[in-house]
Formats: sequence, C-alpha cells, structure tokens
Amino acid sequence: MIGRIIETPDCVAEGAAYLAARDPRLAAALGQTGPLPLRLRKDGFEALLGAIVSQQVSVASAAAIWARLKAARLTGPRKVLRASEADLRACGLSGPKVRYAKALAAARIDYGALRHLPDEQVIATLVEVPGIGRWTAEVYAMFSLGRADVFAPGDLALQEAARLLFDLETRPSERAFRAMAEDWAPWRAVAARLLWAYYRVAKDREGIR
Repeated sequence: MIGRIIETPDCVAEGAAYLAARDPRLAAALGQTGPLPLRLRKDGFEALLGAIVSQQVSVASAAAIWARLKAARLTGPRKVLRASEADLRACGLSGPKVRYAKALAAARIDYGALRHLPDEQVIATLVEVPGIGRWTAEVYAMFSLGRADVFAPGDLALQEAARLLFDLETRPSERAFRAMAEDWAPWRAVAARLLWAYYRVAKDREGIR
C-alpha cells in the first residue's frame, strides 16, 4: 500500500503542522527553520546516477563531474552501457563508480513501475543494484518519488540534528533512530526535512560550516 505522496509545498506544510502538534521540540525547531523546502526532483536513471556521482565527494566536485558527463552525453542508461571505462573515467568517475554506473544501467529498472510500489519494495528493488545502499534508496523514495513516510536514519546530519534537538548524549544509532522516527509517521519524510533544516540552523549558530 502506498501512503501520501508529497507533491506541493502545501503537503510539506501539512506534515510540518502535524509534527509540531505532536512534539513541542519539533515545533520549536520549526520556529527556528521557518517553512520547509519541497525538495522534489525528477525520478529515473539520471537521479540515481547523480546519487552515485555524489558519493564521497564534495558538492562542487560532484557538480563538475556531472557537467562533464552531460557534456559527453553519458547520463542515459544506453550511453553508459556502451561507454568505455576510459570514457567514464575521463569525466571524473572512479573505478568503482564506473562499475556502479554500468551496473545501474544494466539493471533495467522500470522507473515508472517504482512509482506504484510500496516504500519497502522500492527500497528493496534499488538496493539490489551495486553501489546503491539503503540511504540512497531512501533519499530517492523521499525526493524523487515524493514518499511522505520514508526516513533515512543512517544519515549523519539527521542523527546529529536529533542529538542537538532532543539533548541526547550521543548521536542515535541507525537502529535506535529508526525506532525513534516511528513516532513521526505518517510524515517521516517531512521530519527528515525539518531535521536537515534544523541541522543547518544549529551549525550556523555554532559558527560551523
């Protein structure tokens, strides 16, 4: 069964209001962050290839690599499959990322069908592809498919935001954080948006970049 789909800023605002009514600490965080971003992006092969490109590199480096792939017309599955390793490396992809990009292209995922699968089936389908872990699959479900009740408890920024907001001694483990986030259903993806926004506010306040 597929739950709510986030499509507009009004959907995000509805989720934020729900969360703020449930927990005064979330309400306080929302008061500091202001309205939360929609952050929707297109789904499909390019979205996941972009996620692979972005792994373990800076935002600037990822943007530069992506620009070179676009210029070389190597952002579609058929072009990636046909490209040589040298072609992809010339755009800035490492050896492992070349393998991941080709594995994604060879997987022939039915991206249209993903839109109609339950959240866990979406994630299970994506993590079968080498180079796509659960975090990447969860982020894809949240922002490319608009799933309202998906969370990414393995995200370090979310963990640190929770530590600060809920005055925890340490960052919650992924398992503990997943359990903690159950209280935010059916708007866990909005809770993620709120915690990411709060993380930026908190770090700016501390003078940390």
